[in-house]
Amino acid sequence: MNLLYTDVEDDLRASVAGLLADRAAPAAVLANLGNGADTALWRDLARIGATSLHVPEHLGGQGASYRETAVVAEELGRSVAPVPFLGSAVLATAVLTHLADDPAARDLLSRLAQGETTAALVVPLSSWGPTAGGYKARSVADAEAADVLVVPVEGTVHLVEARHAAVTPVTSLDQTRPIADVDITGAPTTPLAGPGDEAVRAALVVGAGILASEQVGIARWCLDSTVAHIKGRYQFGRPVGSFQALKHRVADLWQSIVLATAAARHAADALATGVDVDIAVSVAQSLCSTVAVRAAEECVQLHGGTGMTWEHPAHLYLKRAKADEIALGTPGRHRATLAPLVDLPLQSTP
Repeated sequence: MNLLYTDVEDDLRASVAGLLADRAAPAAVLANLGNGADTALWRDLARIGATSLHVPEHLGGQGASYRETAVVAEELGRSVAPVPFLGSAVLATAVLTHLADDPAARDLLSRLAQGETTAALVVPLSSWGPTAGGYKARSVADAEAADVLVVPVEGTVHLVEARHAAVTPVTSLDQTRPIADVDITGAPTTPLAGPGDEAVRAALVVGAGILASEQVGIARWCLDSTVAHIKGRYQFGRPVGSFQALKHRVADLWQSIVLATAAARHAADALATGVDVDIAVSVAQSLCSTVAVRAAEECVQLHGGTGMTWEHPAHLYLKRAKADEIALGTPGRHRATLAPLVDLPLQSTP
């Protein structure tokens, strides 16, 4: 297992980071809060191939692996860009890839890979483990931006044109990832052949594994921003970053992020190779969720009064980190999933 970034992954990171620096700098994200997904940025991400990396070439994708997809997620975490990457390029795409023997799934997968269409998997963002699905679902990520809804119903996956469904936006803590309640009652559907339950479960595992890399990106931005701030802010004629207490806090945070990065890379590699996937993903999620929240909290606090203002982007990262903490399974649920996989007894809480 090699957890280091390859030259190809570094080149991909540079391309995505350059685009995001140009189009999704913190000031731009702040200015566009509440306006939904940035469709122009999404098209540009599709143009450079960032939305179709793990889709097989014969289905219109890049034929890469989840390692490369994780690199894109990490950079998107650094910018908290309002694009439907998790809902469309990860969750919906993973379901369709699993059911690619069905012609309708292949057709939609090809359109998603080319950036012509967006989709959303109609399950609550907090879903983890078996999910029954149904005609209604609450708090669905990226449903507002979707052209097609991928809906699990009674063990089968159905495709629904979003214009035929009731998609009701709801208030989200994280304004950079809109959520909506979805009701497809009475809408015409196209059922896909194949094991729907298995496809949805596989997609949730993929989503949780890729989300760990997004959380690493959040944590890294928070650390970099904090270090830059405390190096440039002076008290008593010295940079506040030279005070020993702050040095220790930042060093401890850096160490945690290094560990989280290794866990996220392991999860991405496991998704790419198919080795110990469930273990790697739950280890990564149980750790990276916590580290991202801690990094964001430290960022707000160590920025002082500036970090508490609406104009500073620190709150965007704190809100994304807190929303991600419950997305696709909380750290506690992942630890509970992990325990029997590694022969650890579950302890009941008093």
